Amino acid sequence: MICKTRQTKALGLLLFTLLLLYGMWASIIYGYVDTDIKTAVNAFTNYNGSNEHIIIKTVRLPRSLIAAAVGASLAVAGAILQVLTKNPLASPSLLGINAGASFFIVCSVSVFSIQSLQAFTWIAFLGAAVTACLVFIIASIGREGLTPIKLTLAGVAIGAVFSSFTQGLLVLNEALLDEVLFWLSGSVQGRKLEMLTSVLPYLIIAWLGAAIMAGKLNILLLGDDVSRGLGQRTQLVKGILVLIVILLAGSSVAVAGPIGFVGIIVPHVARAFVGLDYRWVLPYSAVLGGILLLAADIGARYILMPQEVPVGVMTAVIGTPFFIYIARKGGIAK
Repeated sequence: MICKTRQTKALGLLLFTLLLLYGMWASIIYGYVDTDIKTAVNAFTNYNGSNEHIIIKTVRLPRSLIAAAVGASLAVAGAILQVLTKNPLASPSLLGINAGASFFIVCSVSVFSIQSLQAFTWIAFLGAAVTACLVFIIASIGREGLTPIKLTLAGVAIGAVFSSFTQGLLVLNEALLDEVLFWLSGSVQGRKLEMLTSVLPYLIIAWLGAAIMAGKLNILLLGDDVSRGLGQRTQLVKGILVLIVILLAGSSVAVAGPIGFVGIIVPHVARAFVGLDYRWVLPYSAVLGGILLLAADIGARYILMPQEVPVGVMTAVIGTPFFIYIARKGGIAK
């Protein structure tokens, strides 16, 4: 643990927040069409309709805000899931959220010929929510109720089923792949600000809920028996936390598609800075998650310029070595 006192933790959070703001600013400035600080400022204070100003206001700004919000949400969702499942490799995809959202998108295009990106937002959110609720219900069946191993197994099983259905639809209609590939790869490119604002109320509710439940997560770390002994209604707390994960991950997948590894990597980094107090782990995860996705998105613009690599590919490249390290290290996430 690097930050041992409240003062150093607060200072670290402030510094990372400033880095997040710089990353958002860099996301607005840098890309195929490079601009400078003066041009970016003028785009908001003295808009003249030039090509640079249009790009900054209609492309770069939404992209920056979406990357920060999605990165923060995925990281917080991953931190919560790693406690719920006691699995250091847990992330939103563990609940089958990515697979469920992907299936609903592919099905909507294949069966109903839907093409609207705005419609994809709500369809993906519905798919993510339905899948996570289904996993939660299945994992809660039985005398012991919701347990980490049952939640993990239910998520893996349901995710595998939906992934198989998705692959089956794509095999039957290969032309369909071209229509949904941009979404399945996970990206913040080309997303409109309206897509973020449409799910922002759910994100705000989930962010506030996570902050309120941070203390409950600390008690859950002690184990279910100790948690019940301290008077905590364990099953109710777990249900609320799963709902928060559904809102965070469902909204993120709806806007940016299935972006992996952010929810795995960031909570471990946050715990390395502040230890196991989730009153600090969650805000650190939010800020670090935004920084990671912004950095990955900026890097994705330059690798194959003028073409861009989907940010989901970049996070996979960054996250795979970390995933292997955590898997070899083993242990239970706390």
